[in-house]
Amino acid sequence: MLFGREMIFRIPALLMAISVHEYAHAKAADAFGDPTARLSGRMTLNPLAHLDPLGLLMLWLLRFGWAKPVPINPMYIRPRRLGIIVVSLAGAAANLILATLLLIILKLQLVPWHGVIAGVLEMTMWYNLFLAVFNLIPIPPLDGSKVLFELLPRRTVYQLAQFEQYGPILLIVLLYLGSINSILLPLANGVYDFLYRVTDVIVFGIIYKVLLHF
Repeated sequence: MLFGREMIFRIPALLMAISVHEYAHAKAADAFGDPTARLSGRMTLNPLAHLDPLGLLMLWLLRFGWAKPVPINPMYIRPRRLGIIVVSLAGAAANLILATLLLIILKLQLVPWHGVIAGVLEMTMWYNLFLAVFNLIPIPPLDGSKVLFELLPRRTVYQLAQFEQYGPILLIVLLYLGSINSILLPLANGVYDFLYRVTDVIVFGIIYKVLLHF
């Protein structure tokens, strides 16, 4: 069913993932001296400030999508190259941190495992993983392309910039053909497996041992 339980769970899950992602971009930019996002009202966890209708629909239906780009003015950022790289990676990093925290909460069974809240938390964890991995693709306008452009020689960047306007079209075509899913789903599962092992160490190797002393 299009509006089954899972589809309903996706709504708060994707709103949380988007809000954390875009807030992290804005916060990192402000930390590196660029107030543009903050002055534009984007340094907030309010999802309404970040939603892009098409990207939201893609996220809801396909689990891969995007939000409204956070305005960044590279002229303010110092140091420029490092700042842009950190700002570009901040969204994915925030998603991975949130996914890790949610996985810890689920493993600690702080909420009933088969309840509605646990279902929403699990879906939110997955959306954060999908959004992080998807945005690291080096195709404009995704964050991975900004990182790549800062690492490449200036002449190469200038040549690639001429095709930047076709990036969104390429992404939609790849999503339609299923090429993105066939690559990113295994990557997202791989990241999940890694985080699962890390949280095993945190929960069973540290937290439970600490609790046993009380």
